[in-house]
Amino acid sequence: MRKPLPPGKFKRYLLERLHLRGYFQQPGDGRPQPQIPAHLLLWSFVIGTLLRRNAFHALEALAHSAARQNLKIPRKFGDDTLGYFTQRLAPAPLRQALLSVLRQAKRNKAFDRTFWIGLILDGTGAARSSRRGCGYCLPIRSQGHLLGYNHKFSLACLTAGGLVLPADVELHRPGGGELEASRSLLRRLVGSLGPRFAQYVVWDSLYANAPALHEANDLGLYVAAPLKDNLPLLYAQARARFRTSSPTCTFRQGAERVQLWDADDFDPWDNLRWESVRVLRYRVTHPDGQVSQGYWLTDIPTRKFSSKSLFHLCQGRWGIENYGFNDGKNRYGLEHITHHHANSLLVQWLLIGLALTCERLFRLRYLRRGTHRPMAPADLLLLLWIGLGRQSHDTS
Repeated sequence: MRKPLPPGKFKRYLLERLHLRGYFQQPGDGRPQPQIPAHLLLWSFVIGTLLRRNAFHALEALAHSAARQNLKIPRKFGDDTLGYFTQRLAPAPLRQALLSVLRQAKRNKAFDRTFWIGLILDGTGAARSSRRGCGYCLPIRSQGHLLGYNHKFSLACLTAGGLVLPADVELHRPGGGELEASRSLLRRLVGSLGPRFAQYVVWDSLYANAPALHEANDLGLYVAAPLKDNLPLLYAQARARFRTSSPTCTFRQGAERVQLWDADDFDPWDNLRWESVRVLRYRVTHPDGQVSQGYWLTDIPTRKFSSKSLFHLCQGRWGIENYGFNDGKNRYGLEHITHHHANSLLVQWLLIGLALTCERLFRLRYLRRGTHRPMAPADLLLLLWIGLGRQSHDTS
């Protein structure tokens, strides 16, 4: 087992290696007369997220505990301070700080193990409430009855070299929807990262329409999306052709047997300006005999990506489900309403994204230097908690 990990080591990594000191000093704090420094509250939220103490009452307990010295929290504060702070913290500098971490990670060669860098976009619902509390509360109805309210947002993750890093969040507005929010999110993300930072985007079949595909291409990205009944003519053509043809590629993936059918000469639908559409069919036979299969459409040329490489690229879409939504909701408080205010919710979700991105870079790149196995999130959590109980000589 590794040695206990003092939180101060992770803090130095944030401030020095990822160059977040400037943001922590000037984060866009909108409080007119702050009594508690913004950098202290930001750090408390980040380390509290890693320790999986997501409620503001839990962060208050940490700030009042005997471990405050090891946590690098020099002053006590209450949960109402965090609510007031997040309600008035500007999201724009926080978004730029998160993107600066991704740019710094690329400069630090965190993505050198991959051929292409990709983006994954999807939407989800979280933070359900019984009463309307902010302008982003969306009603949940069943058979004409109001069951409560929910908040929906689109999440963008960067994927490269086995990493899935939250990059940005866009709330769904009343009267809008997931597609509108995700397209806005993609425009802002590519505009901030630059047109050549990422090479492709993977998203849901909801976005497999000509305007969204064209917009992604105009931003300099290839596109991959599931092909389902949303495009009935193309779907029927692909099923008919692949049903009677032999697989293009067959290989083993662990204990699973994977068969692929791949063709890049399907005709585009009427308003799609692609010269042709590439369709990939996959069929995975699991050890218990169960079979999962599906279809994907893309404009990635066959000369750039083989059938097998395209399959792995498309399967990367599940990274946002596993390491974005599931991780965020079940472990890091993405589902929890700590302060029911529109700006506070957005800021909290962005801070959770910042904490997860920094944690994964720290754990899977910085601490993994050498040949030893990568540390699991639960192992890092345990080492941080053990580090809180040790006498600290860290002066960071």
